[in-house]
Amino acid sequence: MFSFRPRSFRRLLIVRLLLLGVPILLIGQYVTLRKGRTSLLETARQNLSSSAVRKGDLLGQNLQLLQSNLQTLSQTTALQQGDVDAIAAQVRQFVTQVPLADACVQVDADPLGPPVFTSCPAPLTVPFSQLPWLQSAETPDPEAGPPEFYLTALARPTVPPTASPHPNRTAVETVIAAPVYSPDGDLRYTVSMQAHLQQLQNTGARSLVGDTVLIDADGIVRLHPDPQWVGRSIQTLPGSDRLDVIVRRAQSGDSATLHLFQFVDNTTAQEWLAGFAPLEVTRTPGQTEVWTVLAVTPIDHALQGLEDIRQVLLVFTLGLLAAQMILVLYLARRLSQPMERLCDYAQDVQDLSEFKEVPQNFRVWELNHLAKVLNRMLRRIEQRARELQHAWQEAQMANQLKSEFLANTSHELRTPLNAIIGCIRLVRDDCCDSEEEKQEFLDRADQAAIHLLEVINDILDIAKIESGTLELYVETLDARRVIEEVIQLQTVQAQQKGLTLRTPPLDQPLWVRADRSKLKQVLLNVVYNAIKFTDAGEVALYTTLEQTEGGVEGDRPPLPPGIDLPTPLPRLIISIRDTGIGVDPKQQAKLFQPFVMADGSTTRRFEGTGLGLAISRDLMTLMEGSITLYSEGLGKGALVVIALPLLTVDPAADPLETGVLTEAGG
Repeated sequence: MFSFRPRSFRRLLIVRLLLLGVPILLIGQYVTLRKGRTSLLETARQNLSSSAVRKGDLLGQNLQLLQSNLQTLSQTTALQQGDVDAIAAQVRQFVTQVPLADACVQVDADPLGPPVFTSCPAPLTVPFSQLPWLQSAETPDPEAGPPEFYLTALARPTVPPTASPHPNRTAVETVIAAPVYSPDGDLRYTVSMQAHLQQLQNTGARSLVGDTVLIDADGIVRLHPDPQWVGRSIQTLPGSDRLDVIVRRAQSGDSATLHLFQFVDNTTAQEWLAGFAPLEVTRTPGQTEVWTVLAVTPIDHALQGLEDIRQVLLVFTLGLLAAQMILVLYLARRLSQPMERLCDYAQDVQDLSEFKEVPQNFRVWELNHLAKVLNRMLRRIEQRARELQHAWQEAQMANQLKSEFLANTSHELRTPLNAIIGCIRLVRDDCCDSEEEKQEFLDRADQAAIHLLEVINDILDIAKIESGTLELYVETLDARRVIEEVIQLQTVQAQQKGLTLRTPPLDQPLWVRADRSKLKQVLLNVVYNAIKFTDAGEVALYTTLEQTEGGVEGDRPPLPPGIDLPTPLPRLIISIRDTGIGVDPKQQAKLFQPFVMADGSTTRRFEGTGLGLAISRDLMTLMEGSITLYSEGLGKGALVVIALPLLTVDPAADPLETGVLTEAGG
C-alpha cells in the first residue's frame, strides 16, 4: 500500500515561487487594462466632443436654412396679395421644395381665428403673444432689408414624426414664424413653418455618436432621451451640478467632455460620457442665444473594446502561468530533495537502537546547526510552559472577575428596565386612579431611566478609556465653580437621607488645568458614593492648597500614614470624608480596577456597577492628577483624596490655551 506523505517544504517552496511570479503577471495585466481603459476613454471623449460639435453645426445650418426659406416664402407675391387659392398653391409648392422631411406651413390672419391655410396634419400652436410684429404697430421700412422672423419652438417633437429610413437618427421639432406684409406695408398674415430636423445619434455598443441632448440659454431641456425631463430645468435633473457646469462652459464658447452620473433614471448605467458644444440660435434678427448641445453615451459602451483586450490578456496570462508552473515544479523538486532525505534519515534514527552519523554531504550549514537549535528550543519550550501556566491562571482570574461584573451589570440593567416597563404599562393601560398617581409612575420611570443611563455611560466610558479613544478638553478653570455645582446637585440627596453635608469656605480662586465636565464627573461620583454608602452621620468636603512641602493653606482632614500623593507641588487637594460603611483594607486596592468590586453583596445592596472609581482614576490620570482612597475598616467610614496640579499664575495675565487630550496622548 502506498503512503502519501505531505511534502511541506516542497509545497511551501512552490507556493512562495508562485506568489513571487503570479502577482507580477496580475499586476502587469491590471496595468495594461488600466492603460487600455485610459486610452479608450480619451478616444471616447474626443469623439463625443467632436460629435457634439457636428450635431451643433448641423442643427445651426438647418435652422439658418429654414429661416432663409421662410423669409423667401413671406416675400412671395401670392402671400402679399392675400388670395387664398394662390396662397395654398404657393405653400404646397414651397413644401415640396424644402429639403427637409416632415416640413409643413401654416398661414394665419387672425390670432384668435382659424388659420387661412395649413399644410400640417393638425393646426400649429403659435405663441402669437411673443411675436414682435404683433406687438408693434409701426410699418416696416421696405428698404430696411428682408422681413423679420421669430423662432418659436426648438424641442423634442410632441407628436412623433413619420417613420424615418434612418433608425439612428432623432428629430428636433422646429417652428419658425415670419410676418407677411402687403405691397402697401400693412401686416397681412403670419406664416409659420414646422420642420423636424434630423439629428444623428447612436448609443449602441462601440458607438461614440451618442444621444442628443439640447438645453436652451435659460437651462430648460428641449431635447432629452428620457421624455419626462423635456421642458424641465436642468436643476431638477439627476446630476444637475455637472449639467450646470456644462451649460456655463458651453455659453463661454468651450467644447469638451465631462462625466455624468445617474443621467437617465430608467437605465442601469450609472456613469455617462457627455461631449458638449455651444450652439448659437437666432431667435429673431439681432437676438442670438447660446444653447448647449450634448452627445451622451453610457461609459460601458465607450469601453466595449476593453473586453477584447481583456480576453487577449487572459489567454496570454494563462499561458505564462502554465509555463511558470512547470518551471516552479522543477525547481521545487531539485531544492526539496535534500530536506526530504534528511527527514527520512531522522525517521530511521528513531526506529533504530543505535545512533548513526548524520550524512554530511548536504553542504548546508543550517542543517549542521539544527541540533544546537533543537536543544535551545526545548529549553525555551519549558520556559514558555511555565509562562503559559501563569498566564492561564491570570486568565481564569480575569474570566471570573468579568463573570462577576457581567452578573452584577445584568442585574443593574434589568432592575431599572423592569421598573420603566412596569410603570409605563400601568400608565398605558390606564390603571391609575388619579392624575397624581399617573405622574408618580412616570416619575419612577424617569428616575429608573436616568439610573440606567448612568450605568450605560459608565460602561461606555470604561470602553473608551481601554481603547484609548476618550478625549479630554483641558482648559484653565476655577475649581470652586465645579465644587459648588457638585454641592448643589448632591445637597438634596444628603438631606433626604438625613445627612449633614459639610462644605468648605470657597473664598479664593482655585485655578487648575482640567476638563470641566470630567472633573465634575469625578467629584459627583465620589460625593454620590459617600452619600450612598452613609446611613447616618455626615459627609465632609475639604479643599487644601499645597504650595510647598509643608506649606498648607486651607482645611483638610489628617492624612493617614502611608498615603502617597504622586501629583507634584504646587497642588490642589480635595478631600471627601464620610462616616459610612467603610472598606476592608484588603479590598481597597481592588476598587480602582475595572470589573472588580470589593464585595458583590454590598454592590447588590446599594446598586451600581463598580466602575465609578476605575473611571475616576483614569480621568484623573489623564488630567495629570491622582485619586486615593483610604478606610480604617468596615463601619469606620472612608476618605477619598483628589489632587490636581495648581496654577501659580493669574490666567487673566498669562492665558493658557485650551488643549485636547486622549488616553493615548495629548
